[in-house]
Amino acid sequence: MNRFVARSLMRGLIDGCNHSRRGISTASRVNPLETVGLARNHQSASALGGLYRTRMISSVTPGPTTTTLAEKKEIDREEGVESEKSDKAAVVSSYWGTSRQKIKREDGTDWPWNCFMPWDSYEADLSIDLKKHHVPKAFLDKFAYRTVKILRIPTDIFFQRRYGCRAMMLETVAAVPGMVGGMLLHLRSLRKFQHSGGWVKALLEEAENERMHLMTMVELVKPKWYERLLVLTVQGVFFNSFFVVYLLSPKLAHRIVGYLEEEAIHSYTEYLKDIENGNIENVPAPAIAIDYWRLPKNSTLKDVITVIRADEAHHRDVNHFAADVHFQGKELREAPAPLGYH
Repeated sequence: MNRFVARSLMRGLIDGCNHSRRGISTASRVNPLETVGLARNHQSASALGGLYRTRMISSVTPGPTTTTLAEKKEIDREEGVESEKSDKAAVVSSYWGTSRQKIKREDGTDWPWNCFMPWDSYEADLSIDLKKHHVPKAFLDKFAYRTVKILRIPTDIFFQRRYGCRAMMLETVAAVPGMVGGMLLHLRSLRKFQHSGGWVKALLEEAENERMHLMTMVELVKPKWYERLLVLTVQGVFFNSFFVVYLLSPKLAHRIVGYLEEEAIHSYTEYLKDIENGNIENVPAPAIAIDYWRLPKNSTLKDVITVIRADEAHHRDVNHFAADVHFQGKELREAPAPLGYH
């Protein structure tokens, strides 16, 4: 019996000492000032052989951590910085007024295009005369006409009756003259402090319209890598050549464009024949074409080619008219530019 009591007393002393050490170390992390009191409690508990073990454990269990005033200020400051950053980010996005306004279609749906707006869309004039031809009489007229006919030979050899790819190539070239002419007239207007008579706007609208033709054709025709390479080559050569020609003789430049547009009308007419004969599938019209030309929702490729051909006929008349103004010895600013239709 004495041995049993002695053994229990020794075990209580050992367990109490070990637990008191753990309790002291834990308490010191919570609050150093409570360490001494905790140690004294554990020493008394160890003397009674673990009788107060449960009480000791509960006394050293750390309570909820309290936040000091300095820590609160630091947290508030960090939260303020983060909120300030988010506010600045929100302000930057619209500081210059560049955020896009909400634009709707007529049916109330969101306008999906960034490349043009609803007020840029229009209905093509399908009643325009497609067979009109300027008969070359003067030397420059004949030179322009022969030049265009010669340029058509390699195009016919390369594309043959692949009119989708031909149209893609044609539009990359057709979009250059309006940009070159508009740019040079713009610079001339700045140098001479003169109005352009609206011709800068008219020619740039023509260039933009031809570019939209290209964007439409790209949706229909997926050009191969060598066709893209050919586009880069032809555009680089044609841009620089036309730039020089327009500097030397604007009337020759506009006459060349007039005959180029006549060839474009012929190419699109052949394109339509292949669609009607079933050689080319009459697929649904791309969404961009439906919105740009205000076509019905069920429009097809045939409808798209029809309105593009009408646009080319309009460009033909505009450029032949510009050439005639120059042949009369006048400047373009002296004649009203045909604005309001691309």
